[in-house]
Amino acid sequence: MRKRNLALDIFRGMTICLMIIVNNPGNGAERFSILRHCPWDGCTPTDLVFPFFLFCAGCAMAYSLAKFDSLSKEASLKILKRTGAIFLVGLMLNMFPFYPTKWNPELTAAQNWGHWISHIRILGVLQRIALSYALAAFITLAFKKKRAAVLGSVGVLCALHFGILMLFGDKGAQLELGHTVAERIDIAIFGENHVYHGYGVPFDPEGLLGVLTGACNALLGFLIGSMTRRYAEQDLAGEHPEKNVAATFFWGCVSLATAMTLSIWIPINKPLWSASYVFFTCGWGMIVLAFWSYIVDVLKVDKPLMPLKAFGMNALAMFALSGMTARIIGSVLKWNKAPIFDTPMLSLTYAVIFMLVHWCVAYILYRKRIVIIL
Repeated sequence: MRKRNLALDIFRGMTICLMIIVNNPGNGAERFSILRHCPWDGCTPTDLVFPFFLFCAGCAMAYSLAKFDSLSKEASLKILKRTGAIFLVGLMLNMFPFYPTKWNPELTAAQNWGHWISHIRILGVLQRIALSYALAAFITLAFKKKRAAVLGSVGVLCALHFGILMLFGDKGAQLELGHTVAERIDIAIFGENHVYHGYGVPFDPEGLLGVLTGACNALLGFLIGSMTRRYAEQDLAGEHPEKNVAATFFWGCVSLATAMTLSIWIPINKPLWSASYVFFTCGWGMIVLAFWSYIVDVLKVDKPLMPLKAFGMNALAMFALSGMTARIIGSVLKWNKAPIFDTPMLSLTYAVIFMLVHWCVAYILYRKRIVIIL
């Protein structure tokens, strides 16, 4: 079981490493295409990073919630506390550095502060992780026959998500930007000023409707994590780890095939977090996890992978820290004044250096055996 945890830590470390790189390209208009998100339908390697993290969170649930047989008061409080902590950190990250960074000299101080408060984005990456984790965790503990119930829940949530999109979106354009019910739900609940505007219209890619399918990434991760625990319990001597690797790889291929089939009717779409996107990203997640499990469990290679383990042990904390650092650097260097990292190579160089600086922090925490649990 120790080796399984190590493989998961390495996978999670790889994920947060890539997440920091793709989120911090520096001030430049040009990036390599694989480091860009698809504008709408489709999936680049960058679009795999966020769902990988949810998949890892689901795998970890198979261990962190193992002592709970049912949805007890203790289990519920644990889930709610962690959900609240992650959501609050995400909200504070949106607010950081906690004062208006764009000051309009034509307005009074009170008006500037009022404008800033009235335009704080409520949702975000950590908020999606928190809510999806909560939904997935409650589902896994609510049923006795977990494997069948969890798999059935994935089907129900995906069908419910697609049904809501098709029934309540603009007829004939339910899956098109500016016409989906997903954006209307967030605007109705939070207000137009409190959602993301990066698509040119008020649409939040981490909106509430996507929590349904975001939870499916965690649920499928839970199934893989539970399978790995069973293999570990059956193979106490650790003599046949290749069985778990093969099974994880097999189910990854099944998930990818499911995604390709669903994509005939439901496009692979990250902003909407479509059902086909769930199976596509989880399929690749299973295959990547199988790869790391093969390296760690079968080939017995672990020391060279310590840098990824260091990141993986404090993944959420490093993501939050990188977000604050980026805001501070942006304020000091005044990114909006002139493009600095305006070629793909310069942008990538900045992103890698930015990531390595945060790895140094993660390594210090790792050496001191400090794990910050959000």
